[in-house]
Amino acid sequence: MGRGAMAKRSPLDDPRTATYAWARYKRLMRWMLAFTVVVVIATLGFFYWQNGMVSIHFFIATALGIGFAMLLTSALMGLVFLSSGTGHDESVSDLEDDQPSDGSGDGRNR
Repeated sequence: MGRGAMAKRSPLDDPRTATYAWARYKRLMRWMLAFTVVVVIATLGFFYWQNGMVSIHFFIATALGIGFAMLLTSALMGLVFLSSGTGHDESVSDLEDDQPSDGSGDGRNR
């Protein structure tokens, strides 16, 4: 670490690139919110059609569970796409890869 290794600059350090990337991410999240609402409504309609009115708590829990899972998944995948699509992933380096190997195979000192 004391070798003066510098991390490469990320394309997200550029304000124009960052603004474009975050606008694209927000657009993706708006579409996923709309899709999530449609899926939740369709699922609740299907459950009502199959079983009738079971309990309001069942429908609330189902809507929250499906909605939370879908939005969390889309938010995390959107961040992966943002990071990869902007080239931010390439700017991160693993300092252990830069150190010479001592031939032990696992990189630990014995």
